[in-house]
Amino acid sequence: MSADPRPALALVTPGLARVATLPALFDDHRLVRAADPQLRAVLAWGRKPSAQAAQRFAAAHGVPSWQIEDGFLRSVELGHREPPLSVVVDRLGVYYDATCASELEQLVQAPLDAAQAQRARDLATAWRGGRLSKYNHARERRDLLAPGAVLVIDQTAGDASIAFGLADAGSFARMLEAALDEHPQATIALKVHPDVIAGRKQGHFGALSAGQAARVQLVAQDCHVPALLDAAQAVYTVTSQVGFEALLWGDKPVRCFGMPFYAGWGLTRDEQAAPARRAPAAPEQLVHAALLRYPRYLDPETGLRCEAERLVEWMALQRRQRERFAPAVHALGFSRWKKPIVRAYFGGSEVSFVRREAQVPEGATLAVWGRRPLAGSRHEVVRLEDGFLRSVGLGADLVRPLSWVMDRSGIYYDASAPSELEDLLANARFDGPLLARARALRERIVGAGLSKYNVGTGDWQPPADGRPMVLAVGQVESDASIAWGANALRRNIDLLKAARAARPEAWLVYKPHPDVVARLRRRGEDEDEAHRWCDEIVSDAPIHRLLEAAEEVHVITSLAGFEALLRGRRVHCHGQPFYSGWGLTTDAAPHPRRTRRLSLDELVAATLLLHPTYVSRTTGRFTSAERALDELLQWRTEPTPPTSAWRRAWRFWARWRNR
Repeated sequence: MSADPRPALALVTPGLARVATLPALFDDHRLVRAADPQLRAVLAWGRKPSAQAAQRFAAAHGVPSWQIEDGFLRSVELGHREPPLSVVVDRLGVYYDATCASELEQLVQAPLDAAQAQRARDLATAWRGGRLSKYNHARERRDLLAPGAVLVIDQTAGDASIAFGLADAGSFARMLEAALDEHPQATIALKVHPDVIAGRKQGHFGALSAGQAARVQLVAQDCHVPALLDAAQAVYTVTSQVGFEALLWGDKPVRCFGMPFYAGWGLTRDEQAAPARRAPAAPEQLVHAALLRYPRYLDPETGLRCEAERLVEWMALQRRQRERFAPAVHALGFSRWKKPIVRAYFGGSEVSFVRREAQVPEGATLAVWGRRPLAGSRHEVVRLEDGFLRSVGLGADLVRPLSWVMDRSGIYYDASAPSELEDLLANARFDGPLLARARALRERIVGAGLSKYNVGTGDWQPPADGRPMVLAVGQVESDASIAWGANALRRNIDLLKAARAARPEAWLVYKPHPDVVARLRRRGEDEDEAHRWCDEIVSDAPIHRLLEAAEEVHVITSLAGFEALLRGRRVHCHGQPFYSGWGLTTDAAPHPRRTRRLSLDELVAATLLLHPTYVSRTTGRFTSAERALDELLQWRTEPTPPTSAWRRAWRFWARWRNR
């Protein structure tokens, strides 16, 4: 007998055994491939032919078979590309089989109290706000349907939900004819299934008659369902889940030509009589049963079971981020190492890499790194840079980032021109919940001692004579932030001189840039004379320890100034970094465009919550600042992996170049 006390569920078909997310979705059971003394049931995938083998195995071992299927909020990509993030489990039947009872039918008829009904309404609102569907990979295409069109949904031929939904191939022909007859003045939009578009399956409609073709618009593009529901005045289905999603919109009459799980409750206009098992129900009962009680959900970031609201929140983030940029993006001048990172940060867009600006079509979206100069302005330019919570390890050492900023106006370190971050700081409305998030994030960052790169293992002790410590933070002098954000003072040695002049009595500590310490970037002009102007040079101590000990911090444009503000330190800016000019720093050169006075949490909200894009190490998909912080903390505890041969070669080349 297994030492694991959980009951066992058998997976006897190879297809089920290959579903990578099932162990986490059934975390209250052990999944086994053979008979087990603690066997509770056998899992069968719906009404597929393979389910018969599972049912025979169950009968032979005297246990029931449980039917599972994809949940109604399944994944970002189509089923053949990634495993489900939700499944439904039914011990009586399966939701799409109207020939027999199912647990979903029983759940729909369960009475709800006020809190449950409100939860169902809130979830439907969140679903609409997130613009979700069963699959969430496709782009929104608001140009496909004119307002007032009637949406008719095709399905894949042979889909089990058709026959078990009391329909057949003829039901689709009758559905189209009914839509044409009942809406003589409307455009009839016939939506093809995503698997048909992908070339994996066949649909039910071939050549249309001349009369039909004159009024039917074939929607064969791979487009996201919510954009179609927005425009439609009515939805016609046989058994497609799109009918259920239309009910979630709340204002779309739905006509059913089969008996899907959402029909027969008085919420749809049904071509067939409902089974006697089904009686009128409220919309909240259907939503609560189908989305809250019937499925199991998996949080893709933690790998643990979660509630529906959590997956809806995560999927809504994917949808928002995937729609930010044009469907096609051209990326200019990126190294092979950065290309997969570019694709991840432009998730939802098709990225083409080019070597010359002339290869980019006029009017196209063009992605470039930082302030790379461009010959013309005939493109929508997106400038990319590292974010402010980046990684454990240096970007110059080719450590993959957790965050980038993606700016269509400029770039945050270029003080000579506006940027999206500057616009947020100048104009954004910071409400209470957003500021509460910013405060909590700031406190976690400070408490955990996090910074941009999270490098350094050395110790540092404050001066024995009790003098106040002042910190001057060096930079790579060839860095773009100095080229575009500094004024007259542009050298680290001059920063040290200015700090010494401002605080002659203090214990002045100089922290050179970690890329310079690692010899991946060149030392600044006369920087080898730094010891003449400071009391101590600290190379290896983590920056957060020095910031916490400092009374004040002097920078040119270094992000360390922002990190010092998070810790409540006085910051003197000798250049014009993004965080200067808002009333939080002492500025050698006040910025004429920056006249708004901000609180620290307003600065944090714009800089860490609203502006950057975060991509998870766990999922490779978009994530929140809070989750990125969780991953940074986990990353910091992991043992340093052995340095690969290509990274050793990169370091050797970089150090040779910088001799």
